Amino acid sequence: MVLTETHHAQHMTEDDCEQVERTRRDRQAFRPLFQRYQPRVFAYVAYRVGRNQDAEDVVAEVFRRALAGLSAFQCEHTGSFAGWLFRIAHNEVARFHARLGRQPPPLALDDLPLIAGDFPDPERDLERREGFARLRGLIGQLAPRRQEIVTLRFFGELPNREIALALGLDERTVASHLCRALDDLERLLSQSDIQEEIPHAFEP
Repeated sequence: MVLTETHHAQHMTEDDCEQVERTRRDRQAFRPLFQRYQPRVFAYVAYRVGRNQDAEDVVAEVFRRALAGLSAFQCEHTGSFAGWLFRIAHNEVARFHARLGRQPPPLALDDLPLIAGDFPDPERDLERREGFARLRGLIGQLAPRRQEIVTLRFFGELPNREIALALGLDERTVASHLCRALDDLERLLSQSDIQEEIPHAFEP
């Protein structure tokens, strides 16, 4: 059973700065940036908040804030926009949990998101939702900082430099946390009964 399938489309960050400049002249030019990053932002947010409707609401707010703040954004290098956008996403996830204010109740499978597309087969949908819940449960056992870094790396699909930008850390700190998080997950998997059910979720 495959527990997660993140988007592995070719990253096209080399022209983000140009697209940002176009958007400053014409807000309709924001659409390519939205289309490029929405799947990755949604995957990251979904693993951080759990419920599909909550994830959709948070992602909508992320892009609303991004568009509103674009005039003040400085695109300095390839990856600047992605790091800035996921910093907004990180902050919105933190606001979501602050508003929640307590340990959330268990989620019904029907409330969980489907990552990487919809499948008309109900059994396939159920399988994917169960996998999401199991993998999210494992990630949730990590220290909070490592949860953030793992989800940004493997579901937001950010390299370490952009994770560092999103979280306000240096790259060496990100690399150290990521290495230790993967060790932690390997240990947790070895203690679980689903080790063989997650074949390649955390390959670099």
